[in-house]
Amino acid sequence: MPEEDPQAQENQADELLRRALLDESSSVAVSLRVGGLPVSESVTIIFHGRRDLGTLQTFVTPGSLGAGTTVAPSNLLRIPCDLDLADAEDRDEAERLYVEQATALREALLSADVVLDVWRDPLVKLVDRDVAVDRSVELSVSLPAHRLLPTALVAPDSQLVVTPVCGVRTLAEGRPPMGIACAQQDVMRVYPLADDPERCVEDFLQAAAEHAHTLADRLEHQEASVERFLELQ
Repeated sequence: MPEEDPQAQENQADELLRRALLDESSSVAVSLRVGGLPVSESVTIIFHGRRDLGTLQTFVTPGSLGAGTTVAPSNLLRIPCDLDLADAEDRDEAERLYVEQATALREALLSADVVLDVWRDPLVKLVDRDVAVDRSVELSVSLPAHRLLPTALVAPDSQLVVTPVCGVRTLAEGRPPMGIACAQQDVMRVYPLADDPERCVEDFLQAAAEHAHTLADRLEHQEASVERFLELQ
């Protein structure tokens, strides 16, 4: 399945949700609460389908939401891991596939959150600063992949963001490919969930430092070029 641009996908999801609010009669939403997460605490998975638009999409929102709760589009994180029930021969088969696929996504969220918790101590140790937990849908930095959870570890002073990400995949194919993304301004990297957090943080901080030195050299070179140009005048 081809990769989708995260920003374009987010804009499309917002538009579909706005249209759904105008005509709820043609849409169906099923929610699944996931609690006991060490960092996120609790999230709610929402599977949203529309017959008229032919869409079946997956969203995750912070908190444990009950049936009938109204959720604003700005509180929904689009996850590119959708249900695929097309091969079901009848309702019973569709129900079985739904349970399997919803369980796979639930386990993926749990695994990602546990790994994020494992990252917390090495991150605090290596950045030598307090690390906050951001449970919002929007982040201050761009990421090289789609977010899997509306949760991130943030080092405010260094603007370093660490959050679970995933690839585009239907849930019929099993758990989505996952990783941990580190992002800081123009530097972004994704590491495997099973990798050593301390090694990953050290690698990223080194890459960020090298980028900063390269940028400083480039600016110095540009300033020297401007000065020589002005001398010509």
